Amino acid sequence: MSEPAAGPKVPIPPRAPMAMSPNPILDRTLALARELVARPSVTPEDAGCQELLAARLEALGFRCERLPKGAVRNLWARRGEEEPVLCFLGHTDVVPPGPEAAWTSPPFEPTVRDGCLYGRGAADMKGSVAAWVTALERFLGRHGGRHRGSLAVLLTSDEEGPAVDGTAHVVEVLRERGERIRWCLVGEPTAERRTGDVAKHGRRGSLTGRLRVQGRQGHVAYPQHADNPVHRLAPALAALVARRWDAGDEHFPPTTLQVVEVHAGVGAENVIPGELELAFNLRYGPTRSAEDLQAEIEALLAGHGVGPERRELRWRVGARPFLTPAGELVEAVREAVRAVSGLEVRLSTSGGTSDGRFLAPTGAQVVELGPPNASIHRVDEHVALADLEALTLQYEAVLERLAAPEGGPEPRPFRNRAGGR
Repeated sequence: MSEPAAGPKVPIPPRAPMAMSPNPILDRTLALARELVARPSVTPEDAGCQELLAARLEALGFRCERLPKGAVRNLWARRGEEEPVLCFLGHTDVVPPGPEAAWTSPPFEPTVRDGCLYGRGAADMKGSVAAWVTALERFLGRHGGRHRGSLAVLLTSDEEGPAVDGTAHVVEVLRERGERIRWCLVGEPTAERRTGDVAKHGRRGSLTGRLRVQGRQGHVAYPQHADNPVHRLAPALAALVARRWDAGDEHFPPTTLQVVEVHAGVGAENVIPGELELAFNLRYGPTRSAEDLQAEIEALLAGHGVGPERRELRWRVGARPFLTPAGELVEAVREAVRAVSGLEVRLSTSGGTSDGRFLAPTGAQVVELGPPNASIHRVDEHVALADLEALTLQYEAVLERLAAPEGGPEPRPFRNRAGGR
């Protein structure tokens, strides 16, 4: 293990009330979360979120680099030069809010009511980003700016979009420079009921196929002169949706295929369409590869009369599966959640994809830990204030377990300081 990184004394910036407050931890996290939610950073816009965060991190001694690509803003902040590197990974962009009239309060006017913070991005994932910053401020303040290895923060404004010019770009820059991340803690919303009840230690792969089936247009009264692509595809499509692709394994559920788009016809009731377009997506675990799934599907189509001469099929691999086995980061997260909230975290690989998929192939241990996800991407997105406090303390407890300098203060007595809802 490298020597503890020395740094300047780290005062807590006076950005939120501390003295005389009944809950200074929550106050600080909530104040920053509100500042972030107030910025309408619909992907790929950042709306000033990263500059706000860079100022907070620079005050803590982080060296901040802006690594934009195209319209996407990326921030890489690092404190220390030694390995191992513990990195917090997240995004500042959010999905569109939809019709503002459907919201109880405006989506970019952060509002606290009924014990929750409401606003687009409150749960996904500006609340997590704010919790990181408070945790880092508390950890560095407690240890006088000293820590083992290096601390880092990686932020992008491209996670909710194509995810091409964001984290993937920064990871490539780091690879070329020889910078390696050992532990990556992602702030995606992972919990089901209380922060810490579920963490993600892996994710399934995502494979999308876009199929065009060629037929021959004609009059519905003279089908002998036409070739209906809907009819031609129907047996193959039935076989695709009924197929059992695999049985999964102890960490991943079986592979699934879902049809997501179907288009055919010219808008007239008496015309047989000349072509059909269909899109489908598979979510799969590491027992399969994108390449063997593609070959299996192409063979199935050909076997049902939709061979290469009658179709055009384009593939896109959106993500490849990854799994972080039991190890330092998994154990640190388990211990942190237990110490703060008294919960035994359940590890899962369910859900969609995350930017953790770009770090896992580099050899980094990746775990996602965040607040409940029930309201994400919905009208009236929100996060409970109790979950914000619990998450802040859980992140701080992970820092204590992986980055505390030797000879530092004894670990904080976190237990039952915050328990979420």
